[in-house]
Amino acid sequence: MEIFNELVPIKNTCIGLGFFDGVHLGHKKLINMVVASAKENNSKSVIITFKASPAEIFYNSVEYLTTLEEKENFISKLGIDYIIELDFTKELMQCSAEEYLSMLHKYFNPKAIITGFNHTFGKDKIGNSEFLKRNEKKYNYKYIEVPPYMVNEKVVSSTIIRELLNHGKIDDANNMLGYKYSIKGTVVEGNKIGRTIGFPTANIIYPHKKVKIPFGVYSADVKIYNRTYSGMLNYGIKPTINNGENNPVAEVHIIGFNENIYNQNIEILLCNKIRDEKKFNSLEELKNQIKKDLSQC
Repeated sequence: MEIFNELVPIKNTCIGLGFFDGVHLGHKKLINMVVASAKENNSKSVIITFKASPAEIFYNSVEYLTTLEEKENFISKLGIDYIIELDFTKELMQCSAEEYLSMLHKYFNPKAIITGFNHTFGKDKIGNSEFLKRNEKKYNYKYIEVPPYMVNEKVVSSTIIRELLNHGKIDDANNMLGYKYSIKGTVVEGNKIGRTIGFPTANIIYPHKKVKIPFGVYSADVKIYNRTYSGMLNYGIKPTINNGENNPVAEVHIIGFNENIYNQNIEILLCNKIRDEKKFNSLEELKNQIKKDLSQC
C-alpha cells in the first residue's frame, strides 16, 4: 500500500470516501467493497480521507479512536492499494460538492465511488448519496452506497463508539470496533508503590488525542516484545496514594511478568471495566481490593 499526502493522478480506480476514525466494522465493510469493486473492474483501490478530523477547525480539542498511524495500519491490512490523506484546509472547506467531485474525476477517473449512507462532502454538505447517484452518468462511474452496519440492533458509528468508551462501556465499544480498543505508550518511571505491595505496574502517559475512558480499573491484554499477556489497568489519579498530582496516569499490572521495561513501548488492549477508581483508607485495604480485581481478569 502506498500513502500520499496530496492529490496525485492515479487512473483506473475504484475509490472510497470517508474519515474512517476507528476503522470499525462499518468502515471495514465499506473498504472491503472498495477492494472487491477494484478487483471486479481490474483497477486500483483507493481510499481518500483526511489526516485530521474536519471538526478540528471548529473545536479546540478532538479525540480519536485511532491515531493516523493506527488507521493506516488497519486499512493496509484490508488490501487497499493507495491511501490519499489530505489536509482539511479552509480552501477545501469552501469547495462545492460539484467542484470536489470534478476534482476526483480529474485525478482518479473512478469506475466506482463508494461511501457510507451518511457521508457528506462539499460546502454546506451538499454532496451526499443522492448527489453522487445523480452524477453517475455525467462522470461515468457507478455509485455504491453502503447501508448502516448493525450490531445488537444498533447502528455502528464512530460517534457512538466514542460515547460508549467515555462511559466505560468497553465491551459494547469493542463489539462495534471488531477489535479491542487500545492505548500505546512508552513505559515511564512511577512512584513504585505497586511494587512495594506486590503488584508492580508499567506506567504510560495516556495518549493526548485518544478517546478517554473514565477513571477506573479495567481488565486488559498487554502487548510487549511481540508477546501478549493478561493484565489489569488502573487509569486515574490514584487517590489512595496521591501526593497532590492531578495528572491522570495509566498504570498496568502485567500478570506473570516481572521484567524491567522502562523506555519500552507497550500496547494496552482494553477488555472490560471492573470498577470505578476509589480512595481506600490504607495500602493494605488497597492491596486486598487489587486481589479481588485480579480475579476478574
